[in-house]
Amino acid sequence: MARCKGLKMNILVTPTFEEQLQTLLEEILQEDAASAKSFKMYLDTILLNMPTKVAKYKESAFFEDEGVQEIEHQGLKIPFYHNKQNNTYVILGIIKA
Repeated sequence: MARCKGLKMNILVTPTFEEQLQTLLEEILQEDAASAKSFKMYLDTILLNMPTKVAKYKESAFFEDEGVQEIEHQGLKIPFYHNKQNNTYVILGIIKA
C-alpha cells in the first residue's frame, strides 16, 4: 500500500487502486496526454481534500460494510474506508460507473 501522510491523518491506497488507476490513465493517455495529466492532478486534489468532505460522501453500493463510502468523479466511483480510530483513509479502488 502506498501512503500519504497529512497533518493528522493517513491516506493509504491499495494495490488494486494503483492498478485500476494505471489502466485508466493509460486509456486517457491514448486520447490526450494533457487530459491524462490534468485528470491525475485533479484526482490527487480530490483525494487529499477527502477528509474535509467525508460527510458528503454516500455509502458505497459495492460493499456491504457501512464504513465504506465512495467518491463520484467524472463517471468514476472511488470507494474508500475511513478508520476513525487512527484517522486513516484507505482508497480501495477506482471503478467506471
